[in-house]
Amino acid sequence: LTISRQKAMAQAPKKTPTDFLKSVLGRPVCVKLNSGSEFRGILACLDGFMNIAMEQTEEYVDGQLKTKYGDAFIRGNTVLYISTQKKRRQKGKRK
Repeated sequence: LTISRQKAMAQAPKKTPTDFLKSVLGRPVCVKLNSGSEFRGILACLDGFMNIAMEQTEEYVDGQLKTKYGDAFIRGNTVLYISTQKKRRQKGKRK
């Protein structure tokens, strides 16, 4: 790395996991559980124990849609990771 690039990287604000979680509140996320199940929906809120409340939630097992829920609550100690999810495309609409 060049010195100017090193300085630029050092001055860039570092994002913490808390910053990431705050930035995705109210947005589509994918929550992967230790069991391998995956929940996709809108992140409504979460607490310091990573307990999660989601809206418009869908459960996927082995990549296949298993169940649709309205609201869902997920216990934090079952969460493997949370990632952003691209916005859902409405059926019949193409860009």
